[in-house]
Amino acid sequence: MSDDATPGPQVDTDHGSREESTDEPGYLAAVTDLLGALAYGELRAFSQLAKDADLAPTLHHKSALAVLAAHELKNYSVLTERLQSLGVEPESAMEPFVPAVDAFHERTAASDFLEGLVKAYVGEGIAQDFYREISRYVDEDTRALVVSVLEDTGQADFAVTVVREAIAADPRLAGRLALWGRRLVGEAITQAQRVGVERDALASILVGAPGRAGADLAELGRMFARLTDEHSRRMERLGLSA
Repeated sequence: MSDDATPGPQVDTDHGSREESTDEPGYLAAVTDLLGALAYGELRAFSQLAKDADLAPTLHHKSALAVLAAHELKNYSVLTERLQSLGVEPESAMEPFVPAVDAFHERTAASDFLEGLVKAYVGEGIAQDFYREISRYVDEDTRALVVSVLEDTGQADFAVTVVREAIAADPRLAGRLALWGRRLVGEAITQAQRVGVERDALASILVGAPGRAGADLAELGRMFARLTDEHSRRMERLGLSA
């Protein structure tokens, strides 16, 4: 569940100006990892929102979550189609990321409807910001696809409105949901680090490879600082302290 965040400064588009980059085996592997990680994230987000709909208190909320789930499934289809166009089997591209993504969802199982909404907005938001950061270093077509998939179409407003209304009706909820949000940020950043470090091809997008520039250690530090800042902004939108 995204919002209108566009973390980080603009970078030199020379990082991603390769018209024929996917002809290079190393770069194709990196793009495959990026799209595979995103695709599995969207697939899990779809199934998670469908489960969360069972916790929804009203038919209106169930319907809204069903629409959000359908949006995630559409994104999944777009990503798998791009993978197939690159000659990559989508399931093979997603498989390496199943353990990290599944572990995140297992450790952050929501106990009620509101926790599920905060997770969809805050927890998934951090992961999406991470992929936006990575997309700064890929070719223009891949970057445009990633940005398009992560674009908000009103999902964030739904989460913010419902959570704020619930807190207004019962202010005691704010403390519990704030603690939940703090737990989510730690788990989500751990997931992002695990995904980025465990796969050499994906890590090469960030740190670079022979003939391909990446981010230095200082920029990587700033990147994770931006992820944390965006988390704080989302918490503020929900009316929660970060």
